[in-house]
Amino acid sequence: MRVRKAGRAVPFLAALLLAGAGAGCTGGRANDAAARAVEPVKARVVPVTSRKVARRVDSVGSLFPFEEVTVSAEVEGRVDVVYVDVGDPVARGRALVKIQPIELSLTLEEQQAALRQIEARLASPEGSGALKNPKDAAEVKKAEADRTDAGQKYERAKELFAEGLIARGTFDEAEARYNAARAAYDMAVQSVRNLQAQAAQRSASVALAAKKLEDTVIRAPFAGQVKLRMVSPGQYVRVQTPVMVVVDTDPVRVRLKVPEKMAGWVAVGQDVEVRVEAYPGRSFVGKISRMSPSVESDTRSLEVEALLANEEGLLKPGFFARASIASSHVDTALLVPKEALRYLYGVYKVYAVEQKKLRETEVKLGSREGDEAEIVDGLEEGDRVAVALEGDELRDGAPLATAEQALK
Repeated sequence: MRVRKAGRAVPFLAALLLAGAGAGCTGGRANDAAARAVEPVKARVVPVTSRKVARRVDSVGSLFPFEEVTVSAEVEGRVDVVYVDVGDPVARGRALVKIQPIELSLTLEEQQAALRQIEARLASPEGSGALKNPKDAAEVKKAEADRTDAGQKYERAKELFAEGLIARGTFDEAEARYNAARAAYDMAVQSVRNLQAQAAQRSASVALAAKKLEDTVIRAPFAGQVKLRMVSPGQYVRVQTPVMVVVDTDPVRVRLKVPEKMAGWVAVGQDVEVRVEAYPGRSFVGKISRMSPSVESDTRSLEVEALLANEEGLLKPGFFARASIASSHVDTALLVPKEALRYLYGVYKVYAVEQKKLRETEVKLGSREGDEAEIVDGLEEGDRVAVALEGDELRDGAPLATAEQALK
């Protein structure tokens, strides 16, 4: 029995010794942490300064093409040739699609033949081209000669009848022929004028048929690129059937939202610096080209538009854009170096220096000005903040190292 009791005592004593050792280690770590908390840290101390800064308006938006148009067919027919495809560059007037022109060619020939028939009837007797004066037409001249002859005979019959040398019936017959000749002359003049009107109408019909024949080739309205192709050879299209979407992306438009309170800070002509996620290390500079005349009531923001040169074609319509607009508004701002900031769990903090000790202080930021950041809340002018030196770590409550300590 004594042996069993002695056996149980040995493990119990070992456990007590281990517990004591553990407590000693924990106490050692606590002592180390306390010693580390009061260990001086090396840092560069900079004052919180204030100065006048020209405000910049930060905004987000999207890129849009400078121009975008859906090109449609202007005549009916079957697609004969598709000359371009998606992504192809096109110059102004470049042929995009051709519609089979057979029926329209025949219509043009028919109208031209009808016009030639009318022009032949209106041809000048001297062969000098189309008539300008209806009285120069051959049928009008013939009617005029008949009228003159009938008129002379009528005047002669009137004299003879007055002298009693001819009967009343003979005089009435001469008068009737004269009146008929005058009516025939007027009808001949009117007929020529009708032919001239018909010629003008046929000329318009010929011009319209020629335009429709020309419209069988659908062309690009401006220089750009093909965004979308909607037809294939053999497809039958009607008037206003969309065939292509063409976009002009040099320059591109960027549309941005400016908060209502900053609406007075921006104006047409101001510079805009734009960044897109596709090229994170590059910025694109443009100018505000236009502004909305009103503020959107639901978002309380003003839409502005800027133009960005895009000769390389890097910027694509639809890109999400972050922009910074250089404004004319000037304010006094409290500034600290960006390297003094510490970001943790969604908040920014700095290490303020109070009585040669560091105090972790939460701050609210405003705009970024080069290598400095604006402090909106948390610090005042004249306060000092610490900037960690390379290889050192700042701690809340830690004292600053003296000059002698910093040299060690």
